[in-house]
Amino acid sequence: MRTTGGQSISVVIPVYNCERYLGMAIQSALTQTEPPGEILVVDDGSTDGSAAVARGFDAPVHCLSQSHAGLSAALNRGIERAHGTFLAFLDADDLWMEAKLARQLDALAADPALDAVFGHVEQFVSPELDPAAGPALADGMRLAPGYLAGTLLIRAAAVRRVGPFDTRWQIGNFVDWYLRAQEASLRHTMLPEVLLRRRLHTANMGIRERDSRRAYAHILKRALDRRRGVAGATKPHAPSV
Repeated sequence: MRTTGGQSISVVIPVYNCERYLGMAIQSALTQTEPPGEILVVDDGSTDGSAAVARGFDAPVHCLSQSHAGLSAALNRGIERAHGTFLAFLDADDLWMEAKLARQLDALAADPALDAVFGHVEQFVSPELDPAAGPALADGMRLAPGYLAGTLLIRAAAVRRVGPFDTRWQIGNFVDWYLRAQEASLRHTMLPEVLLRRRLHTANMGIRERDSRRAYAHILKRALDRRRGVAGATKPHAPSV
């Protein structure tokens, strides 16, 4: 395992039926100027060739397979198996800028009290699509601060302090986790440069699960309930996988 000052980075890439883009995502993690010590691709019961793509890479890429249980369960599986001092997450259809991890490690080294570092995100329409599809996919956001799992580098101890991703949520699971991170007083900063390129295509989860967006209302209500001390609102639902 590659290390940085005795410390290492574990990358978790959850994947479900994304063989077309997965190899590019893995390559963007492998070619970091500060390479990770391990890349854990968690195949969440894909029915396409996603697992074969992951297994086609040598170490430090490792493929973990499980029955289909959803994005949160896949992320939790990767976290459970990770050995790194730091954790990073990458969607199977997105790409990191090559200095992403290095810039974030520098920020964490400069301020040891920081728990986590985010960066900006740039959206792009996947180049194999008809250009006419672009306006329908884009939501007007091209460059923006990225409070997303894919822009995050975080100390592993901080992740475990917040707790697992809640398996009730497919859309909004990171919003729920981030709200709990704030409640746990995690310290984080936002770097000004783009660290993540988020691919827009016709099979994005946000498009496939569009009807699930009402989950955001439930997530926000649960956060308010936690602040009010409502019984049963604090513990995330995260069965073992």
